[in-house]
Amino acid sequence: MSVLVWIAAILAALLAGGWAFRFAGQTATGNKPYFRDMPFAVAFGYVAAAAAILGGLWLWFQPGAVFFRWAVQGFVISAIAAFIFRLAGRHVGTEGTRKMFRQMPLTAAFGILVILIYAVLAIFAGVIAPYEQAQVFTGVNILPGGDPATGGDPAHPLGTDQIGRDLLTRLIYGAQNTVGIAFVTTCLAFLLGGTFGFLAAVIGGWLDNVLSRMVDVLMAIPSLIFALLLMTIASAWAGSQQWLLTIYMILIIAVIDSTRVFRLARAVGQNIVVMDYIEAAKLRGEGMSYLIFKEVLPNATAPLLAEFGLRFCFVFLTIAALSFLGVGIQPPLADWGTMVRDLAQFINFAQFSPLAAALPLMAAGAIALLTVAVNFVVDWMLHRSSGLKD
Repeated sequence: MSVLVWIAAILAALLAGGWAFRFAGQTATGNKPYFRDMPFAVAFGYVAAAAAILGGLWLWFQPGAVFFRWAVQGFVISAIAAFIFRLAGRHVGTEGTRKMFRQMPLTAAFGILVILIYAVLAIFAGVIAPYEQAQVFTGVNILPGGDPATGGDPAHPLGTDQIGRDLLTRLIYGAQNTVGIAFVTTCLAFLLGGTFGFLAAVIGGWLDNVLSRMVDVLMAIPSLIFALLLMTIASAWAGSQQWLLTIYMILIIAVIDSTRVFRLARAVGQNIVVMDYIEAAKLRGEGMSYLIFKEVLPNATAPLLAEFGLRFCFVFLTIAALSFLGVGIQPPLADWGTMVRDLAQFINFAQFSPLAAALPLMAAGAIALLTVAVNFVVDWMLHRSSGLKD
């Protein structure tokens, strides 16, 4: 039976189960309002959720479902850690932080906790990592797990890569390099885009037209393809100076992403400059710097902070993608995108060693986890700045 037939059969069974569930509830409760007024979509949702739970329980006990069990365990541990972190934040700190944690959803607490962990790893990577990121060991075939009987080494719990570098060390240093460079690039993009966007909004006229048309030209080109093209050219310029290629990458991605920041800053600034207090400041004879930094910027902080989180995710993923393609962060610096590419062949050993097959997934999971965490925090910030209440 083909996959499409199986999918159709399962969907039909769920639809029939939803109808039967609602009918049974109406019969058992004497047609009380809850089941009588229940939409069919709600009944279908209950049945689908029950089927998903039963399917998960069945999959849990399957011998080959190692990754599924790890994912469920990670989800449970993350939820418990986020709950404890939020509970501690409600009782420790200043009155303002305690109030913030009382209003914070669990997803935002999880996001903040993950961001703090990444920040600690990035800042103190040299202290936390057991070895240097470029240090090569003679045993190039050390497998993960740390068990000598299976080819492991307790000194290398995640094993080594193809040339003998400790993978745990490179994962930790990857936070410093990938996340740190992404943060610097995002700050530079906001400095460029925000400055020119506010200038275009406040001054207007020919400056607004020139800057807007230049931004339109840059935004017309797909960002990843444009960055890949420019990085290929920069690779020829940098030559053997790998550190120079990293500088080029920061500048290229910052300029490309500053176009998005420019659009937001210009749109928000144009809504602010028409306000009465801006006109009053102009009548008082205030200068351009006062208008931008004292009047426009404070009133544009909320949307810009939310955009900073989203833009950081895009920059972070762009750097990882460029590194995966071989034109991003260069050796000997550790980078998660490069690790995914170099360790991809370990997936073929899933049936022999699930931990070895999980090595490329660890680097990819580190990228995905930070992206999800930042988006959780950004969603919460947007909710707070919008003035909506639960």
